[in-house]
Amino acid sequence: MSGTKIWLRAETKPQEARSALTPTTTKALLDAGYDVTVEKSSQSIFDDEEYAAVGARLVEEGSWVKDAPKDTYILGLKELPEDDFPLEHVHISFAHCYKKQAGWEKVLSRWPRGGGALLDLEFLTDEKGRRVAAFGYSAGYAGSALAIKTWAWQYTHGKKEPLPGEKPYASEGLLIASVKEILEAGKKKAGRSPKVLVIGALGRCGGGAVQFAKDVGIPDADIIKWDLEETKKGGPFKEIVEDADIFINCIYLSAKIPPFVNAETLSSPKRTLSVVCDVSADTTNPHNPIPIYNITTTFDKPTVPVTNIASVGNPDLPLDVISIDHLPSLLPRESSEMFSTALLPSLLQLKDRENARVWKQAEELFEQHVATLPEELKKRE
Repeated sequence: MSGTKIWLRAETKPQEARSALTPTTTKALLDAGYDVTVEKSSQSIFDDEEYAAVGARLVEEGSWVKDAPKDTYILGLKELPEDDFPLEHVHISFAHCYKKQAGWEKVLSRWPRGGGALLDLEFLTDEKGRRVAAFGYSAGYAGSALAIKTWAWQYTHGKKEPLPGEKPYASEGLLIASVKEILEAGKKKAGRSPKVLVIGALGRCGGGAVQFAKDVGIPDADIIKWDLEETKKGGPFKEIVEDADIFINCIYLSAKIPPFVNAETLSSPKRTLSVVCDVSADTTNPHNPIPIYNITTTFDKPTVPVTNIASVGNPDLPLDVISIDHLPSLLPRESSEMFSTALLPSLLQLKDRENARVWKQAEELFEQHVATLPEELKKRE
């Protein structure tokens, strides 16, 4: 088979069931003359047979390392497993090494050492600077689901029993049904629906959070939508603590801002807030606008109680935080379809990459960051 080569590597991060290519987008690439290879995967939401059915070549998991021709684009979502061998291919994935994250030099240096390149999915943008593909909507949707479920769980199971572990749902409908069931029980105990406050409500992520609340029947009057206008005066905001049961943070943190909530506001005896879902999950960021927790939670243990604050108002009411950094994995099929469909037009430009603005810009960004590496780390091996 001839044509531009794309090799979909199997995801290796635990509990990651999403995929950068779905059978639908794989077929679109094949129909456009691309040569698509798909690694078999034991954890993907998509069965190997679904890819085979549309004509993709299936290979063993991890075989890209030895078997992929040098002119093949290696496509994935999450960062590569920790290793040190030089990378000779062009990789398209989220690498998490452009913001000086811990160990970024070791990660980034693997490409110049091997003569390869990184085209980071997080920084593919259109002419207006907007990301061409993102999981924001899915993250907000899933975060809203877990937050509402936690609120209902608090009322049906008490303060001492945390929300049990969650696993990916095969469909959006199953997730909605699961939350609806416990929400109805929670509403009976509470005598009302929860009030849900979303900050960043006008963005993709916030839109997803708002939509899920609507999908499980929470009245629009009980969904408080905040964005730049409502937060421009600067926090902390007592309204979050006293007017809402659930607070969902959906902002993209790009600079230091005043906290949305802090120990002082949480000490209010009028506190009604019992669930915080930090979809942004800026847990280790020194500018985290929700400085009331320091643990990134997981699907196995979705919540962490707020215990590091000396005085929390209304002490009989629990206060749990959700800070999962891969929320779209709760709905891997739908979130993958949405992301991959948005990415497809850019992938279809790979055959003319030298003239495609989105890829030229990604390569220039890679070269800029490589230039900041110490010389000894980027020597070709």
